[in-house]
Amino acid sequence: MGLDYYKILGVDKSATDDDLKKAYRKLAMKWHPDKNPNNKKEAESKFKQISEAYEVLSDPQKRAVYDQYGEEGLKGQVPPPGAGGAGPGGATFFSTGGDGPTMFRFNPRNAEDIFAEFFGSSSPFSGMGGGMGGGPGMRTGGTRFSSSIFGDDIFSSAFGGGPEGHGMHTAGRAVKTPAIERKLPCSLEELFKGTTKKMKISREIADASGKTIPVEEILTIDVKPGWKKGTKITFPEKGNETPNTIPADLVFIIDEKPHPVFTRDGNDLVVTQKIPLAEALTGYTVHLTTLDGRSLTVPISSVIHPGYEEVVRGEGMPVPKDPSRKGNLRIKFDIRFPTRLTADQKSGVKRLLGQ
Repeated sequence: MGLDYYKILGVDKSATDDDLKKAYRKLAMKWHPDKNPNNKKEAESKFKQISEAYEVLSDPQKRAVYDQYGEEGLKGQVPPPGAGGAGPGGATFFSTGGDGPTMFRFNPRNAEDIFAEFFGSSSPFSGMGGGMGGGPGMRTGGTRFSSSIFGDDIFSSAFGGGPEGHGMHTAGRAVKTPAIERKLPCSLEELFKGTTKKMKISREIADASGKTIPVEEILTIDVKPGWKKGTKITFPEKGNETPNTIPADLVFIIDEKPHPVFTRDGNDLVVTQKIPLAEALTGYTVHLTTLDGRSLTVPISSVIHPGYEEVVRGEGMPVPKDPSRKGNLRIKFDIRFPTRLTADQKSGVKRLLGQ
């Protein structure tokens, strides 16, 4: 019976790349032969199995073959899914000729090479970090990738992963690159109703051999009704992958675009109406189109004086924790006073107001 790579790493078959890295990092440090001088033979065997398991499961092509055919499929005893050709990281497809089957042959890499790519030294336990900064394929500096939103917003930029030198390992320990933060502009209508934003990002990932290859991904953000400016959405470790580093998190921060009618104050919406003095004194009806497209009519019979505010309950923004509840709509007024009055008008005003 072949090796059970999932069991060796202690992960299940749905394990993500991050799960695999964490499992390998923990087990490789535990079973490295230099850390087990009194049990070196067993440690060497386990260390080799751990490295081989990680190499297979972290490579999509090898993992697909293993999931379907097991270890025997990796060793060329059964045909793999897919066509012939050279594969990455020690995997090779070859044809028997004619209409014969295409076979897959997996040549495991040296376990110390894989370890060195993670920790910068094949033996951090002797001298603690003697290979610091010198792991195969070591690269410092910022990651760089671009993002664009498909829909109403066009948003593209180059994302830097921090100043030069961030992401280097220290004393044989991988260091996480600082998070990459960018604004995510949303209209007030989108924040009222909720929306879905699609981002296409391009970044570099490292294969099992330590080489970096460009990939593209579509990220989806479900903007919930009522989300406020400053809300953060984090995509863990979506920065560029480089040896001896943990990729940066990609963080989008909600930003509210200006609206021509409404402004937001917490969960309340505020609108200002310009009205003439005569209507302020005799009555006024407010007509508005809400953020979800409804026609709203608010009759006001009270005298509207400077500083007066009409409050319409439940017509504000959804409360993020409970979108079924809403804040209030606050209607303010900008009263237009006449610039001049005739003598007859002044007398008429005094007479009407009882002055």
